[in-house]
Amino acid sequence: MNSNSIPSTIKKKKMAENRPAVEDDRVHPLSSTPLSEHWNVEEGKKSSPSTLSEKLGLHELFSLKVWRASLAELVGSAVLVFAIDTIVISSYETKTTTPNLVMAILISITVAILLLATNPISGGHINPVVTLSAAFVGLISLSRAAVYILSQCTGAILGALALKAVVNSSIEETFSLGGCTLTVIAPGPHGPIIMGIETTQALWLEIICTFVFLFASIWMAFDHRQAHAVGRVVVFSIVGTVAGLLVFISTTVTAVKGYAGVGMNPARCLGPALIRRGHLWNGHWVFWVGPIIACVAFYLYTKIIPRQHFHMDGHTHDTVNIVKTSQVEKDLSNFSV
Repeated sequence: MNSNSIPSTIKKKKMAENRPAVEDDRVHPLSSTPLSEHWNVEEGKKSSPSTLSEKLGLHELFSLKVWRASLAELVGSAVLVFAIDTIVISSYETKTTTPNLVMAILISITVAILLLATNPISGGHINPVVTLSAAFVGLISLSRAAVYILSQCTGAILGALALKAVVNSSIEETFSLGGCTLTVIAPGPHGPIIMGIETTQALWLEIICTFVFLFASIWMAFDHRQAHAVGRVVVFSIVGTVAGLLVFISTTVTAVKGYAGVGMNPARCLGPALIRRGHLWNGHWVFWVGPIIACVAFYLYTKIIPRQHFHMDGHTHDTVNIVKTSQVEKDLSNFSV
């Protein structure tokens, strides 16, 4: 190699590193995207939001890019509901001796594949729990989170409609369209009996399992050090595996017919409940309140741990900072008056 070409090569490399990022019309992964290589930390620091409106990301409610990205969340959630509900039905319909184990394995694979499919477009959430946690820690704005959750719920409804269209009425009634149930009414020797678990028990399972899901897998996806170190496929495989394990644990530890296991995804539970209705609405609030409490607990955990262990790029919409900004603007408003 010609030694004279080395300095010019180094010079070109430095110029490429210092070249400012150019925005184009493509839908980039979000700042919350695990392994996102499109997020420029220095650019994020320079344009750090200062007003309450900017911290809430209100402009994103009218951003075509955000709504285009949310389409991946809609389609991903629709496929997730269709696939998981089908897995739930088929696992028990095949009369296998360990239906919960088969169900857990298939759910793990499905979640990992769908995360890989949606990650380059929207960040790969397909779950209000992931979206809400990302908003709490500040990786995305609350406005973007609202758009995503709306898309996820809409997709879940479409997925449940698609499943209803392909299964017969007998399977739909027997398996409650694969939805999230706490109890079912079954024929007994002296009339109909209610089978399932208590609401309090189900709520604790939702809180504990959702927190473990966030702590053991989603935290790894949020932490750019680990995400870059192990790679995209490994991260999403771990997320899927943890989700499957928690489904297996929840259905095994209760060992009660009528209980479908932890939801850990409110949108996934909403779709079949809206389409099938009936007893799917019994205790449905548990599948929302439990995960929300877990998200808050997870956020508090991220605030308590030492700052040197908090390695996330672009957390500019932190909930505490939003509250502080709101208070400052309120004080300034009172002062001006």
